[in-house]
Amino acid sequence: MALKTPEEFVRSLADLHLQIYLFGEKIDDYVNHPLIRPSINCIATTYELAALPEYEDLMLATSHLTGKKVNRFAHIHQSTEDLSKKVKMQRLLGQKTGSCFQRCVGMDAINALYSVTWELDQARGTDYHERFKKYVQYLQDEDLVADGAMTDPKGDRSLPPHKQPEPDVYVHVVEKRDDGIVVRGAKAHQTGACNSHEIIVMPTVAMREGDEDFAVSFSCPANAEGVYYIYGRQSCDTRKFEDSDLDVGNVRYGGQEALMVFDDVFVPWERVYMCGEIEFSGALVERFAGFHRQSYGGCKVGVGDVLIGAAALAAEYNGAARASHIKDKLIEMTHLNETLFSCGLACSYEGVRMPAGNYQIDLLLANVCKQNVTRFPYEIARLAEDIAGGLMVTMPSAQDLADEKIGPIVEKFLVGTCDAPTIDRMRVLRLIENLTIGAGAVGYRTESMHGAGSPQAQRIMIARQSNLDHKKELAKAIAQVGKPWDKARVKEPTAVAR
Repeated sequence: MALKTPEEFVRSLADLHLQIYLFGEKIDDYVNHPLIRPSINCIATTYELAALPEYEDLMLATSHLTGKKVNRFAHIHQSTEDLSKKVKMQRLLGQKTGSCFQRCVGMDAINALYSVTWELDQARGTDYHERFKKYVQYLQDEDLVADGAMTDPKGDRSLPPHKQPEPDVYVHVVEKRDDGIVVRGAKAHQTGACNSHEIIVMPTVAMREGDEDFAVSFSCPANAEGVYYIYGRQSCDTRKFEDSDLDVGNVRYGGQEALMVFDDVFVPWERVYMCGEIEFSGALVERFAGFHRQSYGGCKVGVGDVLIGAAALAAEYNGAARASHIKDKLIEMTHLNETLFSCGLACSYEGVRMPAGNYQIDLLLANVCKQNVTRFPYEIARLAEDIAGGLMVTMPSAQDLADEKIGPIVEKFLVGTCDAPTIDRMRVLRLIENLTIGAGAVGYRTESMHGAGSPQAQRIMIARQSNLDHKKELAKAIAQVGKPWDKARVKEPTAVAR
């Protein structure tokens, strides 16, 4: 099957007839819903750019399974070049959408599962890897969007999964049949869940003895019986219901999160990639998290480019672009943004070939990348708000600007430099508001903190990967620690020393 066009993607999404709930109501025409459509436009852009010759090198890759060109979001990384192109592709899409384009979780899921299922088969004599390869080829051949689902609600975090008073707070197996398994539970704040053809479920933590029913990984169609979605609210989201797009900020694009529920969902064995093998759950969590933390060195940088550009425009429209402190703030924003990009590329170029044949990023550098992402976008956002000024959050509405009596007054008093129309100044300020505190913050500021794991999760991984014993040996060698010391060789101080 040929690669999908954006229009074909939207039609295929509508044909799924997903069970989506928003504001307490079931949404039937979700592809045209004003709150949901901007997030669909984001994913459609991943199809649009894939069809353009100038972006083919980043957006497409050659499948090692079929030898055909496939969308990079469905590709298994075959080299460090693939890993770096992934990051560059994500930056490009962040620049084009100014938002979260949602396909990264699926791409990171298939690459983590590829190596883990291979190693699981080697240890247990199972056939998970062959099943999974067939599934990846299916995603590639049909040009589908897969949603990687790792985060469970977790309930009482002081208790392991099997001791939870409410076991459904972790996805788990409730029945094993000859033809498959039945699962129950939920995945929380799932990026792009309502915009996906397929769902890939993974354990959310390293499982221990007693957690066997929770150590499960599988895939299922997004419209499988028993799967439904409760759409997540975003700040300022109801502005999208208004007739004017001025107050939205990012007119065309937006992110999407949902609570995804599995209500006794049947999964055939050919779609099961882990079932009870607790000793491999930790590796899957670590590898997926590593790939996803690498991703933030691309996507957040692209959105950061948009925010830096908006801040520079705001300075121009305010008549302050020549001020030295404004120039310095823009330099600092750029420095922080490019540092994140450097981290994303570094963990890619330091990637290694796994026994399964695919390439894994450097886990230490990937976690360093994401640790910086939990900090730098906040500073970039702070500086953007500083440059924009208080008008960003006190502006009158689009309705006021359109009013016959009030509109001319608003236009008169909100004017900036004489060559910048008032409405353009308002548009840029609304975009900054969107990216820093509005609906767009889900895909930039707030997601930078909690997406791909909390800051503490990265610090734990940095501690595990830091190899302090090796570093201590380096210091011992330089300091000659452990070498016999001959006091007789100590000479009297020279005259100069005295």
